[in-house]
Amino acid sequence: MKFLTDELWFPDISEATEEGILAIGGDLSVARLLLAYRSGIFPWFESDEPILWWSPDPRFVLFPKKLKISKSMRQVLRNKSYSVTINKAFVDVIKACAETKRSGQQGTWITNTMIEAFTEMHELGYAKSIEVWNNNALVGGLYGIDLGNGIFTGESMFSRESNASKVGFITFIQNTNYKLIDCQVFTNHLASLGAEDMSRDDFLKLLKG
Repeated sequence: MKFLTDELWFPDISEATEEGILAIGGDLSVARLLLAYRSGIFPWFESDEPILWWSPDPRFVLFPKKLKISKSMRQVLRNKSYSVTINKAFVDVIKACAETKRSGQQGTWITNTMIEAFTEMHELGYAKSIEVWNNNALVGGLYGIDLGNGIFTGESMFSRESNASKVGFITFIQNTNYKLIDCQVFTNHLASLGAEDMSRDDFLKLLKG
């Protein structure tokens, strides 16, 4: 595991630990974030930790054609009580994700510095938000990175009403043409929607293909 300075570089991903940690430190500049995501690396750390850079093996991904929608979710989608938008409230979405309490986490990895960095990424066209509305109230959403290579890297999601984030996620996938959704690491929530493990080598081939 390497310690980063202001110099813009990352070690080879083969140097990642068994858990997937590749490096510590550096910064969250747009240039470093772009280099990271283009190299199959992403930042993930809690507020009391230094910046940690990850490249896990296997990678958790979802092929849009393998998206699983349960009968109950199909009913929710048919009811059309929600509306879904893209890039209408990025800052509101990322802040809501930061405020969401998650099992097993003491704090949030979406710090103020992270919010500022990803907001700049959004302003430059690299970060997207998906919003779920119930009338005029923001009740769910997610955000992630789109480098224009056919892969969307999901970063975080939130729900203020049951199934709201799933509605956003499913609707987004069904109405876009991504070849792959990068979910980064395993969660039961995403596994239930059809996400699966992929070797890091295979993921990098698709990322750079």
